[in-house]
Amino acid sequence: MSSEIRQAKNDFAVGLEGGSGFGAWTCYNGLMGIIDISPTLDAALAVWPGDPPFVRQVLASRQAGAMINLSALAMSAHAGAHVDAPHHFADNATSVAALDLAPFWGPVQVVTVAKSSGSLTPDDFRHVDLCRAPRLLVRSSAPPASPHVFPAAFVYPTPELAEVLGRCGICLYGTDAPSVDPPESADLAGHHALTRNGIAILEGLVLAHVPDGLYELAALPLKIAGGDGSPVRAALRSLESAPA
Repeated sequence: MSSEIRQAKNDFAVGLEGGSGFGAWTCYNGLMGIIDISPTLDAALAVWPGDPPFVRQVLASRQAGAMINLSALAMSAHAGAHVDAPHHFADNATSVAALDLAPFWGPVQVVTVAKSSGSLTPDDFRHVDLCRAPRLLVRSSAPPASPHVFPAAFVYPTPELAEVLGRCGICLYGTDAPSVDPPESADLAGHHALTRNGIAILEGLVLAHVPDGLYELAALPLKIAGGDGSPVRAALRSLESAPA
């Protein structure tokens, strides 16, 4: 047994006993910490108007005498931070279980735009190099909002922007908005344009606490057969050195 594997086993044992070795070894390891960019799923979470609310039903409780705690979940596939599969807005299109996972894990650039609502065009990104990373997370200038209130307005990409992102080789567009189209949209032009350019869609992120910069993104969707979308636990880890 190598010394590295032996140390890992020791660290794991320490972690199981409530010590800090395992957690420090796996979650920090000399790198910048992990940043959670997902809202908490609870009954008060705002969902798209008309969608069912999040419900966690307690099926068994240790406090009530059961051997285990057990619950069942009922929710929209588009609650909180979530992925939109093409099947969400097109018939006979790729379901969430068939999505390529590569866009949902890897280098990403977080960019704040000056707008708090409305359409985004390439001009809104003149202050950055959109080609720095193959994934883009867009943070609006709207003040931090309660996750319990559905926003009256938000930013969304135009087809023109989707074309530019496609030429840059962007494979994922993520946003702190609940959709990549405005609520009144009848044709879902943003969804279709992103998909047409090979860009995966990640919506409902919490980015108010995330500075602009380069990160590693992890936001894998669940493998739901025939699914039109999936909740994710989205997280970032900085790829840029901390200031001295």
